[in-house]
Amino acid sequence: MQFTETELKGVWLIEPTPVIDDRGSFTRLFCEKEMADCGLVTRFVQHSRAHSVEKGTLRGLHYQEDPYAEVKLVSCVRGAIFDVVVDLRLNSPTRYSWLSFELTPENMKQVYIPAGFAHGLQTLTNDAEVSYLISQFYTPHASKGVRYSDPAISINWPLMPTSMSEKDRTWPLVKKPVP
Repeated sequence: MQFTETELKGVWLIEPTPVIDDRGSFTRLFCEKEMADCGLVTRFVQHSRAHSVEKGTLRGLHYQEDPYAEVKLVSCVRGAIFDVVVDLRLNSPTRYSWLSFELTPENMKQVYIPAGFAHGLQTLTNDAEVSYLISQFYTPHASKGVRYSDPAISINWPLMPTSMSEKDRTWPLVKKPVP
């Protein structure tokens, strides 16, 4: 497995390395030791999947507030997604900065998202399915979000949204401090 820390400190791109022979391939998708060697959380209490029927579906931007803040390990197991992380950490020099990754079953890339980041995605194909390993139990009263179209963040989504929840459409805008 190849671990690459991104320019947003704490966000990692994890690229599994398949072993290929005449039978096909074998790929390790999770290794507690290798993740721990990078200082990453390795205890995940939930494994969830999200299925989106329509290309252009937008989910997010979601996070949980402390003390229920969560780490996520995200991958796409069917179709293709534009995966986004937004730094919301209070004292971070990259606060309100965002990164995106194209995740597919073929590239097998995974995004490690630390606590303090919002996460969202847009499907690039019909019938897309996303897998999440999550470090905290879902806590409804701690569930928060940021609006996908917030001008303070200015995410360049690849498609016009075709489907999203009312909650995702109406999350509050961030209150970016005036310099």
